[in-house]
Amino acid sequence: MLGIGLIGYGYWGPNLARVAAQNPRARLLAIADRDEAALERARRQHPGTRRTREWQEIVDNAEISAVLISTPVNSHFEMALAALSAGKHVLVEKPMARSSAQCAFLVGEAAQRSLTLMVDHTFLYTPAVRRIKEMTDAGELGRILYYDSTRINLGLVQRDVNVVWDLAVHDLAILDHLFEAAPQAISANGGDMLGAAHETLAHVTLYYGDGAMAHINTNWLSPVKMRRTLIGGTRKMVVYDDLEPDEKLKVYDRGAALNACETEDRRARLVSYRTGDMWAPHLPLGEALAIEFEHFTDCIETGARPLTSGSMGLRIVEMLEAASCSLAQRGQPVELSRLRMAS
Repeated sequence: MLGIGLIGYGYWGPNLARVAAQNPRARLLAIADRDEAALERARRQHPGTRRTREWQEIVDNAEISAVLISTPVNSHFEMALAALSAGKHVLVEKPMARSSAQCAFLVGEAAQRSLTLMVDHTFLYTPAVRRIKEMTDAGELGRILYYDSTRINLGLVQRDVNVVWDLAVHDLAILDHLFEAAPQAISANGGDMLGAAHETLAHVTLYYGDGAMAHINTNWLSPVKMRRTLIGGTRKMVVYDDLEPDEKLKVYDRGAALNACETEDRRARLVSYRTGDMWAPHLPLGEALAIEFEHFTDCIETGARPLTSGSMGLRIVEMLEAASCSLAQRGQPVELSRLRMAS
């Protein structure tokens, strides 16, 4: 059985601990957290697991083969590097690290030691996103024209990152998964409406080489919680509502096309609309986090490349850096190629 150590038992850590403890191929051996109250919660939920306030004890434990990191992003690099240096596989919460330079270093360290480095981009393991990926790969939607996401709620305002790094990171991961090409440029506008020292609401736009666009609306100050995404293709359109209890995914056989014809030596353009059926595809049951953890154990066992690999985590942080750079320039588009050259 795979010996597992968890660092961080705050907001997301209990979920990671639960799926690790429930997986028949793994054994949760130790949990680290600086907060005594968090360790007390861990004791009640996992009474047979060692608990410590020192995360380094997780790294030094010879029985532990893989480390799960669920701490503030500013600590990810130090902890992940220590675990990799100790010869342990790593699953780290998103975003992978505070900078693309740190991410690149971790990717190199994992490759050099033939270790699995995986990022907890859980949405890519949801049945809905997996079904959308199947449709895009099969060409069922046609060429993707736009991606429009609303990801808003009241809180939780983070202390170490802004709303883009906290909420938009989910959509950036989905976009990286769905689109074959990386965006050419990113622009972002936002503001700090609470005096929290970083943006509490922001709008992010991604520009792709084929003319496609993606728009992400993020907000920590919304009176309602929304997790809704529209994906428009030349053949079909999709509405993905993660808060829907049953029909999270709806596919619309609808769209618009521009018809051109020559009339009296000038081109007349007419828009034609198609309004076909709507259906909700059947989605298999299964918790995304449990599926993700099973994939993590598979990759450790076989040496396969994770779906949400360290290299993917690096690409997401590069996009986050571009958005942050644009925020500082009040929406000026930032080309990702220039950002990579500058770094």
